[in-house]
Amino acid sequence: MRSVVLCFSGLDPSGGAGLQADIEAIGQAGAHAAIACTAVTIQNSQQVFGFEACSASLVKNQATAVLDDLPVSVIKSGMLGTTDNIAMLTRLFAEQIIPAETPFVLDPVLVANSGGSLGDEQTLVTAFRELLPYATLITPNTHELRALSGEQDLHIGARKLCTQGTHAVLVKTSHDFDSGDIKQYLYIKGEMVHKSVLPRLAGEFHGSGCSLASFIAGRLAMGDALIEAVKAADSWITQTLRAADAPHPDNANAQLIPNRFVEF
Repeated sequence: MRSVVLCFSGLDPSGGAGLQADIEAIGQAGAHAAIACTAVTIQNSQQVFGFEACSASLVKNQATAVLDDLPVSVIKSGMLGTTDNIAMLTRLFAEQIIPAETPFVLDPVLVANSGGSLGDEQTLVTAFRELLPYATLITPNTHELRALSGEQDLHIGARKLCTQGTHAVLVKTSHDFDSGDIKQYLYIKGEMVHKSVLPRLAGEFHGSGCSLASFIAGRLAMGDALIEAVKAADSWITQTLRAADAPHPDNANAQLIPNRFVEF
């Protein structure tokens, strides 16, 4: 069987982000995506209107059913939605239900790209800090990095997260709209080992962060080293955004949806 990535993520009805982004990105990376659904959201490419989280026991039962049946190579988490779900995933690692050596890509979703709360931010941050030591890679945008680290300087914040147990941090400046090109910094064990500069394309994109993290997880499952997985993801995400689909032309505020089925 293809290498398997088990994703913890929510359902986005628009298909731009969440579990559909995970499935498509991981498939494009060459691996197979299995999903433990954490929440059902009410959203489109413009806005999050609400969500209903799955209970921690339901999410756990989904995950353990997959773990008992499929050869899971990598874990990826996106929207977890509640502190109970974050704590449940932490326990899966702490109790070795997920083996400690399993690579884990953590996308610490606090607010959706399209805007709208996905849970109380401070309580989510507190819970995420217990999960950080199990992460092979955390992929925060600048808002998430500052919230998790308590630091305004991105580089100080990335190094701080590494001292709190995270193996590596990929800092993304895509949400800093006055910063010109998008810069990404990969820190491993507190040292910056890779920097990339990606063109800032016109428009805003719905699900780009989910897609990037999931593609990295897929490439890790396929055997890439972390730096190689990040470099491949940089190239792939740029192509998906260049080919992004525009929603209905009357929706002036709609975000573009990445086309994750492009050649790269």
